[in-house]
Amino acid sequence: MVDYHAANNQSTVGGAQTYMEQENDWDRDLLLDPAWEKQQRKTFTAWCNSHLRKAGTQIENIEEDFRDGLKLMLLLEVISEIVDGNAKMTLGMIWTIILRFAIQDISVEETSAKEGLLLWCQRKTAPYKNVNVQNFHISWKDGLAFNALIHRHRPDLIDYDSLRKDDPVTNLNNAFEVAEKHLDIPKMLDAEDIVNTARPDEKAIMTYVSSFYHAFSGAQKAETAANRICKVLAVNQENEQMMEDYEKLASDLLEWIRRTIPWLENRTQEKTVNDMQVKQEDFRDYRCVHKPPKVQEKCQLEISFNTLQTKLRLSNRPAFMPSEGRMVSDINKAWHNLEGAEKGYEEWILSEIRRLERLEHLAVKFHQKCAIHESWTDGKEAMLTQKDYETCTLSEVKALLRKHEAFESDLAAHQDRVEQIAAIAQELNELDYYDAASVNARCQKICDQWDVLGALTHKRKESLERTEKQLESIDELYLEYAKRAAPFNNWMEGAMEDLQDMFIVHNIEEIQGLITAHEQFKSTLPEANKEREAIQSIQSEVQKIAQSNGIKLSSGNPYTSITPESINSKWEQAMAMVPLRDNALQEELNKQNSNDTLRATFATQANTVGAYIQAKMEEIGRISIEMNGTLEDQLTNLKEYQKSIISYTPEINKLEGYHQHIQEALIFDNQYTSYTMEHLRVGWEQLLTTIARTINEVENQILTRDAKGISQEQLYEYRASFNHFDKDHSGALMAEEFKACLISLGYDVEKDKQKRSGQMMSDDFRALLISTGNSLGEAEFNRIMGIVDPNGSGAVTFQAFIDFMSTETTDRDTADQVIASFKILAADKNYITADELRRELPPDQAEYCIARMAPYTGPDAVPGALDYMSFSTALYGESDL
Repeated sequence: MVDYHAANNQSTVGGAQTYMEQENDWDRDLLLDPAWEKQQRKTFTAWCNSHLRKAGTQIENIEEDFRDGLKLMLLLEVISEIVDGNAKMTLGMIWTIILRFAIQDISVEETSAKEGLLLWCQRKTAPYKNVNVQNFHISWKDGLAFNALIHRHRPDLIDYDSLRKDDPVTNLNNAFEVAEKHLDIPKMLDAEDIVNTARPDEKAIMTYVSSFYHAFSGAQKAETAANRICKVLAVNQENEQMMEDYEKLASDLLEWIRRTIPWLENRTQEKTVNDMQVKQEDFRDYRCVHKPPKVQEKCQLEISFNTLQTKLRLSNRPAFMPSEGRMVSDINKAWHNLEGAEKGYEEWILSEIRRLERLEHLAVKFHQKCAIHESWTDGKEAMLTQKDYETCTLSEVKALLRKHEAFESDLAAHQDRVEQIAAIAQELNELDYYDAASVNARCQKICDQWDVLGALTHKRKESLERTEKQLESIDELYLEYAKRAAPFNNWMEGAMEDLQDMFIVHNIEEIQGLITAHEQFKSTLPEANKEREAIQSIQSEVQKIAQSNGIKLSSGNPYTSITPESINSKWEQAMAMVPLRDNALQEELNKQNSNDTLRATFATQANTVGAYIQAKMEEIGRISIEMNGTLEDQLTNLKEYQKSIISYTPEINKLEGYHQHIQEALIFDNQYTSYTMEHLRVGWEQLLTTIARTINEVENQILTRDAKGISQEQLYEYRASFNHFDKDHSGALMAEEFKACLISLGYDVEKDKQKRSGQMMSDDFRALLISTGNSLGEAEFNRIMGIVDPNGSGAVTFQAFIDFMSTETTDRDTADQVIASFKILAADKNYITADELRRELPPDQAEYCIARMAPYTGPDAVPGALDYMSFSTALYGESDL
């Protein structure tokens, strides 16, 4: 029961004053306008009856029924106001009551009463066509605004699209009937009165509209709660999608690495240089075509992971832990293994190409020497086993003996070739020549035959020496010829063999060495020619003596099979080979000069690119610790800087082209530069990755600043403190440096009377803090380190430092807030149903909740009840989802 006198005084003084202040823009003379008075009488009568029903009565005539005061007393018991029977005062009094009890308590975004109610109507009807609420009179004449209010909160009651703007009476009656039947709002207005009045009564419209506001105030709270839940769920859905994307990208990249490493570790040897060059081309295709996209994927993976962790921290969610084996560290480890296998594979290919080149050269040389030796040994065994000396004269025996001595000399001269054949065969075996079996068989056959020839030579010599005592005649000239012709012939065969010998060189010095040796060989030719002429003169002397003495000579020299014709023939062949050798050496010299030009071209570009990469890496390191301009300015500058770096890619491609020419020319060293293509590729990839990471760090700082409301000045202060204690400019603080940085932001350390430099070492700073009682407790510091360094690496990055500082200084959504929001939607129940979720939330987020909420098992559970409390705590990592 309300105090009558207090209510009366308030009505007559405070209420009238408030009415005058709030409504001073209304035309007071219009209060007695007959049309407005009629509307107010109907509206106010209906409003009074809506309250008198509570006392079990109602009024028919507002002036007469209130005159005796009985029903007015009943009304005052409800609304604590009193009025006399004056129509003007009665209407004014009731309007004051309505204004105070039905309108004055309306508040929307710090506006109240009329302005608040108008703003509420504008907000609710904004989406509807043909509705533009600007006041409480003509904006409501066509009835669409009333229908829009109902449809906004109860779309099941109104078919808004069926309404027509040109049929206001139907629209108004439809809204009044629906409001009275379904919303318990009495019909306070007549459609005809509103339509037939040029300007409907503002108070009557406000009174009726305020009933809608109070009727739908509960829905407003539900809408606010639903918006909060939608926001939380949207964040969670976005984070889950980013987690799924990270898992897939990490899985695909690890699978690619898993497939690629066995290929790089395959060391199956090929038989020829061409086969190995095919592998080299496949490897070049891998480096230039297949790997670069994977480098970008790896960089993007790290960026996505950092961005996701930042968003989780900003939304007060637990940190994302990828599946086992898919952490960024796992991917970096796998990538390191890939690059290790890649480096070993490239080195193996080059080594194999060198080995196969050497093998092919040795194999050709081996077979050449074998063919020469086998040609020489052909028939020697039969010759050594014949017993022709048994029927020879003394002179013939002596001749046979001397011939045998010449053979022994020849045999000894061929010993070097046999040893060379055995040495080449051994080297082919050591280098794992694919056809080593046939080489070994041929070498063994030659060695066995050589042993047989040695034994037969010794045996024949013994036989001839036994006969020598009886045979004394010998032709000294033939013997001298044979002794001089045999080594000369062997020298010519060796020279011809050398002139035909293949050669492989890798630089100018090696080919110049061969040219020098060849020139030295040519310088010996005059002396060799004199020896040839001397040998030929011996044979001429034999012919002269025979002719002068009438001696009939045998068909040939009994001591040797080497004829003057054969010596001349071989000499001519050797002389013809000399210019051919000159040309071959000159061509190789030209080739090595060309290779040297390739080396110099590659070195010039490599030195330029290497210096560029080094300078850019140092500049990025400097930029990352400087604070020039706003974060947006820094981000713009970094992106422009990234564009300038990427624009340098043609220079890298040009270097790749030079490197391809180098490899195709089989050039394996370069004295003009210390850079290798592998080093520059790694440096380039690190440069691109570093600038991308730096950009991502600034983007995350912007995200942190905007989400947490950190000012630019605070970020500068944080960055300055961080850089001050980052003494080695590594971009991370050790534990003691981080502790000193924290205290520097929250404690006054200027009390040190002994030092005024503005800086002090970490140990001095800690001693000062302890002496003044300002040291962080170890337990608290360990808690903070657990937040900023969850992996226990002992280092704190700037991003982790910013996240911690922003977390400590800003407010965040909590699980309790989400639970309170769900409780509103559930009408204070401890559970919520699927129908309630679908009614209050957007379809996709409603289904998201239904799919993840556990069944509610409390004592007040009903079929289909869902546990929104455990679901809310799970969103913030306080329980399992």
